[in-house]
Order: sequence, then structure tokens, then C-alpha cells
Amino acid sequence: MTELLVLAVATLVVIAAATVAGPRLGLASPLVLVLIGVGASLLPMFGDLHIDPEWILQGVLPPLLYSSAVSMPAMNFRREFGAISGLSVVLVVASSLVLGLFFLVAIPGLGLAWGVALGAIISPTDAVATSIVKQTTVSKRVVAMLDGESLLNDATALVLLRTTIVATAAAFSFWGAVGTFAWSVVVAVVVGGAVGVANLLVRKKVTDSAVNTVISFAVPFVASVPATLLGGSGLVAAVVAGLVTGIRAPRLLSPRNRLSDAENWRTVELVLEGLVFLTMGLQVREVVTAVGQEHDGVGTAVLLAVAALVLTILVRAAYVAPLLRSLSRRARRGALLQERMQGLQAQLATPEGQEHALTKTRGSQRRVEQFTRRVTQTLADIDYFRRQPLGWREGTAVVWAGMRGAVTVAAAQTLPPDTPHRALLVLVAFSVAMLSLLLQGGTIGPLLRRIAPPVDPGAATQDDAERARILDLLKESALGVPAPATGAGDRSPEAFAASRAHRLAVLDAQRAALLDARDHGTFDADVLEDALVNLDASQLAIELRGKLAGQPVDV
Repeated sequence: MTELLVLAVATLVVIAAATVAGPRLGLASPLVLVLIGVGASLLPMFGDLHIDPEWILQGVLPPLLYSSAVSMPAMNFRREFGAISGLSVVLVVASSLVLGLFFLVAIPGLGLAWGVALGAIISPTDAVATSIVKQTTVSKRVVAMLDGESLLNDATALVLLRTTIVATAAAFSFWGAVGTFAWSVVVAVVVGGAVGVANLLVRKKVTDSAVNTVISFAVPFVASVPATLLGGSGLVAAVVAGLVTGIRAPRLLSPRNRLSDAENWRTVELVLEGLVFLTMGLQVREVVTAVGQEHDGVGTAVLLAVAALVLTILVRAAYVAPLLRSLSRRARRGALLQERMQGLQAQLATPEGQEHALTKTRGSQRRVEQFTRRVTQTLADIDYFRRQPLGWREGTAVVWAGMRGAVTVAAAQTLPPDTPHRALLVLVAFSVAMLSLLLQGGTIGPLLRRIAPPVDPGAATQDDAERARILDLLKESALGVPAPATGAGDRSPEAFAASRAHRLAVLDAQRAALLDARDHGTFDADVLEDALVNLDASQLAIELRGKLAGQPVDV
């Protein structure tokens, strides 16, 4: 018991130290943790270490993906969904098939199905790249694409892996595989969406912040476990539940509860990610020993891994290049519609335009409001794509940020015991992940800083203009809240309570206005998030002053 306690404390200390020391050493902290794990694996005390991969796939990934989905700007996810779905589904499938053909030729007696299975294991990228990319001046669109890809591609790869394993034991049906994939996604979306809504309805009634956060820890598993039992993707279910929570939580949960969630989930993410990469390094010895016992040769595995990594990068580049050209054409087509949409928006802002729209919709005010909202959203999308064009720099970032990581290692170890050359396949997958983290993870930061365009002074001016527009919106929404009917010099408890209630009502109105603007996409997601955080901080300060003054605090 004492040994386990000491190991747990040492693990937490190592994770914290790597997180602090990594940036100072010019390395990503996950890479530091993997290297520490590799070194620790050589110690006798870790010689018999075996980690069940299901703990990673079912115990660690759902909360990590859920937390990432909650914090991802939903509007950017919607805008880049075409690119995200292509990267997380089409590219994963294409990479798996190309790698499957390569392994069929390179490993005698393996078979195409097992080759595709190994390709599916290697294909998904790891979310570790996103934190590095965010530290550079790369386009926010690239960050949104990488964030979204990391949320969904693990599920695609695992469903494809499961399908190919089944295909090795039975007659393979292409349409059967497509149906299995579709069912997996549909079940996950339905279950995840239902859990996300139910989660908010329950937590809205829980005023204790600590209890509220504890409930949130259960949400990814409440979504993933039933979805898995029904034949769906538990990971996609956790992501959908997170997206629903992230969109609706600011309207339904109090600032106190959301702040508690954010801080505690940040700690959970740090610990879980650290554990994943530490255990990844700790398994080196076990994997290498297994290969030696099967006499396949460690050198052969490393050569295969190098070739597979090069192939995945080439396939990714071949997919990303036309994808970015397609997105650029879409942005140009949108720009051609901008003037027409602006005219339509101006028309809808007049009484005559409203009357005409009502006539077209047969008197349905709700349809007019929906149409007006779509026009506003379309204009915001056009402006978003126009302000952030995609070029070769962004393409390089998307390609080189496609690192493999812990999911590849964990998925490889789920291969059945009777898999041909199983130990060799596991070591190949492990080596691809390690080489990817070392090569891409060790160079992506300097590479992006080197190719990034110089800082545009106009971008800072644009952010300032956005903040000024947000300030105008806040002022306008505050004017709609009636002032309390108390004298200016009244210092009675009743006057204090009325003033406090008025200030909270103003903050509620301002938050509603900002959330409406968020749903329309009329402001930059990061600038808008800063404004919402400031409102939350103001509300918490008012509630704290009310508590100190003996006033009841509504949370």
C-alpha cells in the first residue's frame, strides 16, 4: 500500500515538473513525459508492468474528449465541420487503406484485413499538437480544424479497427461495414445529445458548486458506456455530450458552477494526459521483449515504422492540399454573395422588409426571425472566411501537426492474441507513435514560428474594433434593464439589495446579448469568450459582496 501511495505521489510530481520544465527546455511536456517513461521502463521495478489498454480507451479518452469538446467554440466547429469531418473520417479511412496495402506487401503472411487494422491503429492523430500550435501566430482556423479532428478521428479509427478485426473471421461486406459505421455514429449522436441535455437539466438545479462539478465528472461515462453497449461509438457520444454542454451551459449554469467546472476539469486534463504519456513510455520494455521472443526483430519493426510514418505524412499532405484549395474556393464564392446578403440584411431591418418577409412566409413571425438569423449568420461566416484565408503556411501546419500518440499505442494492444505477428504489429504502432512525437512534436513549434507570417498590426486593430463593438452591445443591453427606484444617497439594506439585484439583472441581460451574438457568429470566438469571462467575474464579485453584507446569494 505504501509503495502504491509513493508511486502515485511521484507520478503527480513528475507530471507537474514536466509541464513546467517542458516549455523551458523547448520541448512539449507530453514528449518529456514519454521520455521519462521510457527511462523508467528500464528500472527493475517496472519490468513486469502491464497496462490494460481498455483503461485508456474507455477510462481516459472519454473524459479528455468531453472536456475538449466543452471548451471548443461551437461556432468555429460548425464553420469548419466540412474540413473536420474530412480529416477525421475520409483521411483516416484513406490512410488506413494505403497503409494496409503497404503492410500487406512489407509483412509476408499478414493479409490485407490485418494490414488495414494496423493502418487504422496508426491513422488517428493526437490532440497534443493543438496546444503547441496555439502558442504560435498560426491561423485560428487551423487550430479549429486540429481541435475538431482530434475530437472525432479516434472514434473513426477504433470503429474501423473493430470492423476489420471482424472481417478477418467472417465474410467481409463493404455495405455491412458502412452500415456498422453509420449505426455507430447515429447511436453516439443520439445518446450523447440526450445525455448532454439531461446533464444540464439536472445540474441547473444543483446549487452546490462542488457537487455540480462531481456530477460533471460522470457525464462522459454516462454518455460513452450506454452508447458502447448499443453498438455505437462511446467516444463520439462523449464528444457530443461535451458540445451540447459547452453550447448551453452559459445560459443554464451559474458563473460559480462554470468556474468550478473549468478549474477542476483543467486539473483532470493535466493529470490524465500526463498519465497517458507516462504509461506510453513505460510500456517500451514490454513491447520490445515480446518482439524479441517472437524473433521478428526490433530493427525490422523500426524500419517499418519509419516507412509507415513517412507514408502517413505523404497521404495527409496529398489530402490537405486539395482540401485547402476547396475551402479557399468556397471563401471566394461566399465573398461574391456578401454584397447581396448585406442588402438583404438591410432590407429585413426596415418595417417594409419585415412586412414583405411576413407575406412570403404566410404571416409566420417565427420563420422571419429564423431567416433573419440565417442571413446574419451567413454574413458572419463570409467575414470569418475572408479574414482568415488558408495558404501554404496553414497547409504546412495542418500536415505537420498530425502527430500520432497514446491512442495508437493503446489501440494496438487491443489486437486479439491470435493476430499474425501480433508483437511486431504492436511494436510498429508504438514506434510510429514515438517517432512522430520525437520528430513532429520536437520540431512543430520552431517550424511554425519560422514560417509564420509577421504579426499583422491590422489584426490587433481588428480585435480592438471587435472589443469596441462588444462594449457597445453591452451598453445597449444594459439600457434595457429598469433602474431601481431608490434615492442616490440611500444606504439602507433595502437599497443595497435593490442595487445588487439591478446589477445582476444587467449582467444577465448582457450575458444573453453576448450569447445571442455568439450563436450568430458576429464576433471572434476568443474575444467574445474574454467578454463572457469578465461578466462572470463581475457577477461573482457582486455575489461575494452580497454574502459579506449578509444578503442571500443565488447561485
